[in-house]
Amino acid sequence: MPLARRIGVLVREHWLLLAAAAAALASMVVVPPDAAYLGYFDWRTVGCLFCVLAVANAFRRMGAIDRLARAAIRRFASARSLAAVLVASTAVLSMAFTNDVALLIMLPLSATVLVGAGRAALVPPVFALQALGANLCGMITPFGNPQNLYLYTYFHISLGDFLRVMAPPFAASVLGLALATGLLAGRWRDGGAAGEVPAQDGARGGEAPRPFEAPRPFEAPLSRRRLAVYGLLFALAVLAVFRVVPAWAAVAAVALSLAAADRGALAEVDYGLLATFLCFFVFSGNMARVPALADALAPLMADWGLIVSAGASQVISNVPAAVLLSHFTGEWAPLLVGVNVGGAGTFVGSLASLIAIRYYGAARRLFPELRRSPSTSPGAFLRLFGLLNAAFLVGLLAFCQLVLPL
Repeated sequence: MPLARRIGVLVREHWLLLAAAAAALASMVVVPPDAAYLGYFDWRTVGCLFCVLAVANAFRRMGAIDRLARAAIRRFASARSLAAVLVASTAVLSMAFTNDVALLIMLPLSATVLVGAGRAALVPPVFALQALGANLCGMITPFGNPQNLYLYTYFHISLGDFLRVMAPPFAASVLGLALATGLLAGRWRDGGAAGEVPAQDGARGGEAPRPFEAPRPFEAPLSRRRLAVYGLLFALAVLAVFRVVPAWAAVAAVALSLAAADRGALAEVDYGLLATFLCFFVFSGNMARVPALADALAPLMADWGLIVSAGASQVISNVPAAVLLSHFTGEWAPLLVGVNVGGAGTFVGSLASLIAIRYYGAARRLFPELRRSPSTSPGAFLRLFGLLNAAFLVGLLAFCQLVLPL
């Protein structure tokens, strides 16, 4: 591969890490390294995130999560029910295994299932709704979204307070997703969009679509011993998040156990995300020591914390927005809600959105059925994706402003 192309691939795949590293280096010019740098890093957040990602990889690699998803999907054949179970499965997985991991598991499965069922026209709306479901439904647990884990640890939030604040926007998100899924899936009947020829979805013109057939499940039986070990490791990771056990103990147990049971799960951890956190710890720590920036952001966060945090997420993504703005406010609730709601909106509001967009391009290369209609073109997908995200962002911000005492 030519050097220029390699650089281009590197930038596309790791643009946030590169931006975080550049921001950290630039901030070091303003605030030269000193002993205070040692206090910037929240190692508990990094350790807990490592544990959740590593154990999720272990479950994924043995096919456990895939089997659960396939079992849920196998019973459904209509457009509405199939779309609903795919979106719901993604939302539920995001609550336990982070939004990124949920999409990495469900998007490939969804594309295969929908194309195999003769419903390729459903792929764009389902992908867009799955990205929203992963971003917005992951808000209900401290480990569902990476920014939640950071803020939960940074502000020492109790589980009760966390759930009390996040339950209303979560309920509104679930209701909105259910309505949007029903409306969008209702446009596709008998394997084709209303007014379109079903042939674009893999069935020949005039024929009924192929009956739903889920892709073949893993043939090898699941190892009960490994399931038990991974279940215990996940429970340990959750206890570390809730500050019941030390984070270092959970990291040691997960690393040593997976080194013996499945080294690939360790190798496939998103270390780029962990490095991004470290870079933004340096950047935000230095920015907090700039008096002019503190004087500008502190009053804005005091008066408009929800809007500022959601707006910042639209520009720099919600994880760095959470890390940066946490240094300028003591009120965690508006910040927590804002960066979670801010996962909707622009394409960079959340890294999970970029995963969905990137995989849609890969799915079009893999499945010719996605290249046979204007409704499944990249432009049509991005328009739908953008409209849905904008609608959810505006609707949730209005809801939170009216309902939550922030």
